[in-house]
Amino acid sequence: MIDVLTFGEAMASLHGPGPLRLGGHLELSVAGAEANVAIGLARLGHTVRWTGVVGDDELGLLVLRTLRAEGVDVTTTRTDPAHPTGLLIQERRVAAVTRVHYYRAGSAGSRLAPADVAAALADVPRILHVTGITPALGPDPAAAVTRAVRQARELGVRVCLDVNYRARLWNPATASRTLTRLLPYVDVVVASADELPLVTPGDLPLVTPGELPLVTPGELPLVTSGDLASQPEAEGPPANGLAWERTGEETFPEVGARVAPLLAAGVGEVVVKHGAAGAEAWTHTARVTSAAVRVPVADTVGAGDAFVAGYLSGLLDGLPLGERLRRGVTVGAFAVAAEGDWHGLPDRSELALLSLEEGGTVR
Repeated sequence: MIDVLTFGEAMASLHGPGPLRLGGHLELSVAGAEANVAIGLARLGHTVRWTGVVGDDELGLLVLRTLRAEGVDVTTTRTDPAHPTGLLIQERRVAAVTRVHYYRAGSAGSRLAPADVAAALADVPRILHVTGITPALGPDPAAAVTRAVRQARELGVRVCLDVNYRARLWNPATASRTLTRLLPYVDVVVASADELPLVTPGDLPLVTPGELPLVTPGELPLVTSGDLASQPEAEGPPANGLAWERTGEETFPEVGARVAPLLAAGVGEVVVKHGAAGAEAWTHTARVTSAAVRVPVADTVGAGDAFVAGYLSGLLDGLPLGERLRRGVTVGAFAVAAEGDWHGLPDRSELALLSLEEGGTVR
């Protein structure tokens, strides 16, 4: 059985240490939000299928080879001889700020079609994961996403939507119109706080969520399997690291008003990322918040995808809401502590490593 099916555009990725205009060396790898999530889940021991379209070129072969090497099923991925594999280039412009340049116009990935998704769903997965990136690639990918979520609902498959808004691909009005049409088929919505208005437009009534109990991770039992350790909260802001603070209604008063319409529309879980300020998850009966794990920050690109992989892993394992949120922020911390979109993601046996003291050694 396939645990998770995801699809989208995977591209070749070039990483540079400084401004591109100055020249220098670039490292070649693979990137793409859905591919990052697939790799993260595969490393945690889940069976994952990524479906997409790559060019009949060396970069397409690199994408397939990399995903296979990471244990991701690509048997339903199609090769298009008429269009090239997309490319992105990342440059470290200033300090910890990364700038990404895309070369994806007319790419093979934008040729994803409804028929590709139908074939991928033939082996019914437990979860279908989609993002707001794929429908922004063009009419055919948008139709593919729509068909996928509808068919998944008919099959009883859980659907996760990560809003993942990309301003270079479409405008907020178009994104909102497209993504809100998917909501009747979605079980889990993941969004950053500033992306929530895209799936709860201003013309929707922003009702209050009622008296949902606030549950903090410290009040929840930790995972008993030993694969996830409690993370102590940092005292004060780190000099060089990432520390998420526990969130509350007082800190983000607008979030509850944005989440409530999603729950009222039938979405089962709404997961909100607050970046360096934390993360929270809402259901019809509870709200849970989580602090982040304090780590030195090497590269923040891919952190959101890592978070989603960790959260879905906890969902697949049947963990309570607070514990799967904790796993999400733990896997996200691994991502930001390493260079590359997915290179530092942990396997299951490594999840407890971040509970070690700084400078600790595993012998």
